Amino acid sequence: MESLESIKSRIEAAVAGATVEILVNTSPCAEHSLILDREHGRAVAEFLRDDAELRFDFCSNATGVDWPERTETEKIKVTKEVDGEEKEVTETKETHFPAYLETVYHLYSMAKKHGPVILRMRTGNRTDDVTLPSLTPVWRSCEFQEREIFDLFGIQFEGHPDLRRILMWDEYQDHPMRKDYVEPDDYEYEPTPHDAVCAKAERHYPAEETK
Repeated sequence: MESLESIKSRIEAAVAGATVEILVNTSPCAEHSLILDREHGRAVAEFLRDDAELRFDFCSNATGVDWPERTETEKIKVTKEVDGEEKEVTETKETHFPAYLETVYHLYSMAKKHGPVILRMRTGNRTDDVTLPSLTPVWRSCEFQEREIFDLFGIQFEGHPDLRRILMWDEYQDHPMRKDYVEPDDYEYEPTPHDAVCAKAERHYPAEETK
């Protein structure tokens, strides 16, 4: 399989206006990924599927990630003048990251027997700008997985053929896989409540009056 750098370059040459970044994975698996701008996500996916050398014809997995607003700190070495001499000192660098939701797709080529290539797309935020293009029209295997992401994270997939909840009921208002999700404590509907579940449910009923 071509290197990720080569695939990135070919995407940018084939899809006018597409923005592609390589996200380096520093874990032992070292599975780096490509971050796509959502405006060109569908066009990039079609290129990866149809290109004669790449032929990524199968999406094995699609999942969601919730990234709340956060600030990360790291120790860095910098050279500074201290008492008239240049010295290497350690400083703390803070990097602020805005909140967003993300989808991650793992692609393989059954025809060429290579992969995976990992694609990522990010929403504008995690409140009122949560639309991403559906890749189900490109890889049919994404259909139920994008429905699950919609259900559990709240990402709206534009162009999905049947975007509706798949695990929670239709009237449910929340998204249980978000990191700020608050678990309800009214479990009266559970068929066999026990222990902590019973204790939570009891708070919703008045104590029996003693006679």
